[in-house]
Amino acid sequence: MVDKVLVVEDNSSLLETLRYNLHKESYEVITATDGEQALDIARREKPALIILDIMLPKISGFEVCRILRKEMTVPILMLTARADETDKIVGLEIGADDYVTKPFSMRELMARVSAMLRRTKMVEIQLPAPGIIKIGDIQIDTGRHRASVRDALMELTPKEYDLLVFLARNKGLVFSREQLLEKVWGYDYPGDTRTVDVHIRWLRQKIETDPGNPKYLITVRGTGYKLEG
Repeated sequence: MVDKVLVVEDNSSLLETLRYNLHKESYEVITATDGEQALDIARREKPALIILDIMLPKISGFEVCRILRKEMTVPILMLTARADETDKIVGLEIGADDYVTKPFSMRELMARVSAMLRRTKMVEIQLPAPGIIKIGDIQIDTGRHRASVRDALMELTPKEYDLLVFLARNKGLVFSREQLLEKVWGYDYPGDTRTVDVHIRWLRQKIETDPGNPKYLITVRGTGYKLEG
């Protein structure tokens, strides 16, 4: 079955370039040029992945991402024209799985698309039997795809949830940023490890009583991260 990719970009030249390169990789490509179209098409077509520009007419990419994340778990790769860390953090916070800064290497973008789709399929195929994982005050219900801390349900983005479940299933083991990119994001090439750091930061704020002095999500200096408790 051919994967369907929705590209949301108002720059016609870049849109056609993305469409051409995705077609070359044998993806079915559908497009939108503003935020309203993006929402309508995503809901109707149910794409396997969305490439979403931040700066869009009518509704911004941030808002499109925020709305879609409440309705579906489709992987979202955001495009930003600025190297501003704030844009990237906001995008990841509202549920984007990853981001690419313009101008970008088309080869890198195609690699990220492939990795995100591959990871989604791996999760579907290798998903363990539903169960409850408990670590201290944290409880993860993998059957219902939700997690709580101190009996309060957490609002996690899909990637925060994936990261939490992976670390919980490997409690006490230390993983480098590169290993987490491979295991949670599915990257088999060197990626931007800041993506991991941002997700760790936001996840820590949701599970820790004192994020500045974490009890569960621990940084192992010079090595990586682990979940313990």
